[in-house]
Amino acid sequence: MSRNTNQKVVPEAKAALDSMKLEIAGELGLSNYQSVDKGNLTARQNGYVGGYMTKRLVEMAERQMSGK
Repeated sequence: MSRNTNQKVVPEAKAALDSMKLEIAGELGLSNYQSVDKGNLTARQNGYVGGYMTKRLVEMAERQMSGK
């Protein structure tokens, strides 16, 4: 049994993060990511989605911090 104990720091951002996740999955060729059983995907496929989300969020924060 798996329990997800991750808590959102800003719960209001959940919809935006979900949207970003689906957008990135689509860019990676996982067009039906929302409805697919994530357990049937490889660790690499799931990791790419999370990794690209992190990369994009860091880029957004860097731009915001630099004033651009």
